[in-house]
Amino acid sequence: VQLQASGGGLVQAGGSLRLSCAASGGTFGSYVMGWFRQAPGKEREFVGVISRGGGNTFYADSVRGRFTVSRDNTKNTVSLQMNSLKPEDTAVYYCAAPRRFRNYGPSLQSSHEYDYWGQGTQVTVSS
Repeated sequence: VQLQASGGGLVQAGGSLRLSCAASGGTFGSYVMGWFRQAPGKEREFVGVISRGGGNTFYADSVRGRFTVSRDNTKNTVSLQMNSLKPEDTAVYYCAAPRRFRNYGPSLQSSHEYDYWGQGTQVTVSS
């Protein structure tokens, strides 16, 4: 499956952005989908994950209550709605998918569980 993220940009603290990730080349509903981010000089970190059907989501503590992951399996897209943005949310954001039919579970917080990655989209939050 090929993934392409979009929607990044520059926003003031307290603002909102919505990232999208379009998938092609696979049966999208067969994949759990995750979002990660990487700030300059830091390791890639987990943001959120959504199950294949969209009924289950899990978030990093740093974004819980502010970010929401959703998906539309009819349109082969997964989205990350980011509200109440903070300067520390500044990073390149990546969508990712583990192997097909991978079960949803807590280990999906690890980037090592993912086989497919989008190219990343830059989010910059100014103070």
